[in-house]
Amino acid sequence: MSASVCPYVLDPDGADTHGETDKLRDQGPIARVELPDGVLAWSVHDYELGKAIMGNQELWSKNPRKSWPEYIRGEISNGWPLITWAAMDTMATQDGADHARLRSLLLRAFTQRRVDAMKPKIEATVGELLDNLAAQEPGTVVDLKGLFHMELPTRLMCDLFGVPEERRADVLAGGHKNIDTRISSDVAEANLEQWQDAITELVAYKRANPGDDLTSGMIAAKNEDGSALSDSEMIGTLHLLLGAGSETLVNALAHASVALMNDPKLLADVRSGAVSWDDVFEETLRVESPVAHLPFRFATQDVEIGGHQVSKGDVMLVDFAGIGRDPKNHGDTKNEFDVNREDKTHLSFGFGVHYCLGARLAKSAWMTGIPALFERFPDIALAVPKDDLVGQGSFVVNGHAEVPVYLEGAPVGALV
Repeated sequence: MSASVCPYVLDPDGADTHGETDKLRDQGPIARVELPDGVLAWSVHDYELGKAIMGNQELWSKNPRKSWPEYIRGEISNGWPLITWAAMDTMATQDGADHARLRSLLLRAFTQRRVDAMKPKIEATVGELLDNLAAQEPGTVVDLKGLFHMELPTRLMCDLFGVPEERRADVLAGGHKNIDTRISSDVAEANLEQWQDAITELVAYKRANPGDDLTSGMIAAKNEDGSALSDSEMIGTLHLLLGAGSETLVNALAHASVALMNDPKLLADVRSGAVSWDDVFEETLRVESPVAHLPFRFATQDVEIGGHQVSKGDVMLVDFAGIGRDPKNHGDTKNEFDVNREDKTHLSFGFGVHYCLGARLAKSAWMTGIPALFERFPDIALAVPKDDLVGQGSFVVNGHAEVPVYLEGAPVGALV
């Protein structure tokens, strides 16, 4: 099969993430797809091929400035909806020694000690958010995503990076638009400029006002040769961690909550100890990966893969949502949320040298927040049928626009 196969146009609304992957599987382990503005790419949804691609830096580059001909020639404008995924100078857009240097500097600041020290803050934030939920008008429908799933990660990330309260809205705004694949060129260009400005101002503020936070640690971090993060690398790294780091945890929290509310037996089994919270966490990441199609990797040479001829410079997306439901691993039950399955294989935290640095912190927040939510509100119930939940408007992430719930259980006669 050749690269001339008719591309599948990814839905910018992200209305049916898993339905799209089922259609992409008709092309084989990888599929030709079309992104906004007619930009062509490939999508890999096969587990083994996904690992192979993510694990091979020589064949698959993350650096658009060196490996994406259209970007190098200036054909990808600052108004492209996915521009921030290419334009920011981050670990996620570097390879080899450059990536290793950036990751090493970040690890010097993002230590296990710092993650462990966040535990009391996580518990306090969860408690405060649950108190806020409890203060809502009894019997009304509330948006659990907006009041809990979103608030917990964004507050924690801002606390971790020492973002002052008055700067948080500006610093976070770009991350919300960053994953919206429906935005216009004007919005995309303005978002890139606004986000860069907001994070540049944050870095300048932290240089003048250092504290016991990750941003100050990143500014102070030095490699053995004395090298430090440049301003461009600081801005890009903060863009990556503040934006992508919070958005993925939002969806991991939301999907777990929905699964538990939708299955009373599962919730009862977890409460009784018959099923562990860890099993729920892993199955959530498998069956509902928080990330759908992650940009970008670029072929560094012509290669035949998955029955297709991929050309040097071609763009590859990793379909994590599809990889978690690979029928080669999970068979006919791939779409079922089954915490008792032995094989919960997924790649939702990535693989290889780009494995998610925040995985431990994300799990710590999830393992604190989700059990506490169902302990505080044992009768919490969806206010709409699960199948009526609406996607958040993205093929990059796999999430819901809102999660409407009754905190004290659905009233008699409610159609849920």
